[in-house]
Amino acid sequence: MKILVTGGAGFIGSAVIRHLISKTQHSVVNVDCLTYAGNLSTLDHVSSNPRYSFEKVNICDTAAVQGVFERHRPLAVMHLAAESHVDRSIDGPSAFIQTNVVGTYTMLEASRRHRQSLPADEQGAFRFHHISTDEVYGSLGDEGLFTEKTSYDPSSPYSASKAASDHLVRAWNRTYGLPVVLTNCSNNYGPYQYPEKLIPLTITSALAGKPLPVYGKGENVRDWLYVDDHARALVAVLERGLVGETYNIGGNSERKNIDVVRTICGLMDELSPNTTNRPHEKLITFVTDRPGHDHRYAIDASKIHRDLGWTPEESFTSGLRKTVQWYLSNEDWCRQAVADRYSGERLGLKS
Repeated sequence: MKILVTGGAGFIGSAVIRHLISKTQHSVVNVDCLTYAGNLSTLDHVSSNPRYSFEKVNICDTAAVQGVFERHRPLAVMHLAAESHVDRSIDGPSAFIQTNVVGTYTMLEASRRHRQSLPADEQGAFRFHHISTDEVYGSLGDEGLFTEKTSYDPSSPYSASKAASDHLVRAWNRTYGLPVVLTNCSNNYGPYQYPEKLIPLTITSALAGKPLPVYGKGENVRDWLYVDDHARALVAVLERGLVGETYNIGGNSERKNIDVVRTICGLMDELSPNTTNRPHEKLITFVTDRPGHDHRYAIDASKIHRDLGWTPEESFTSGLRKTVQWYLSNEDWCRQAVADRYSGERLGLKS
């Protein structure tokens, strides 16, 4: 089928498109407005494939989005376009409300109108897959896991905007009958991630001999998911997930932030050709914690395993090694990705 992927030039979106083009026979329409974190070079390996096309469109632009649907007539939407960096949401929440809430509304309405124009058999096959985050659930204590039934309790402007978009998607299913599936994932990592997030920022800063900032005491816990495992899970949900259902996707890889950074330092000591900064742990610097920093996230992914047979293929150990090796082999990509956009400065401290 033809799938419209929003945010396909981003980190997770590009992984999904690479998977769809290389591992399936589906066709893909990539809809992305190319913000600071969007980069079409992540799709160089598939961009010449006849099953791939690109539309530079902002999902908040109703007329432009409608035009994409009319030109391409997709049978599914995978909605990944979002502002996603918590620290940036603290500094400037407006962009998060516009893209994550208004943009999702625009996509839902365009999908609803488009589906009504399809033949009856295609209306039944149509799917709107909304990709979200475990951050909508808020913070866990030292025990317990997020399930699909966990109540929402977002802490940041980012997570609140994603929670709002999740609620909109469910409302369009219940009120208008739009066939939807939702997924909420844990922290992704892997190749092509924009170097503002913890893992790529730590790798690129260590390579440059810069301080490695760790918020607070580094005791905050996240469940880590390798991006290619996530892409496989998303396609499985689109193809075989039940309409109206939510599926949590996690890597079963809980780690304290300080342990993640120390593990990266150890890999850099082993793999980096630059010996000047060894041991890289000496670069670790503890900084003022993020406002509203959730203590712990952890996903119960038993539903997607039980119902769809998905499990992650990468352990955190194997995935992180692959990730460090990729960044060490792709320094030019990293430099170009952040050129005139981001220099590694601390974000998210505005009062």
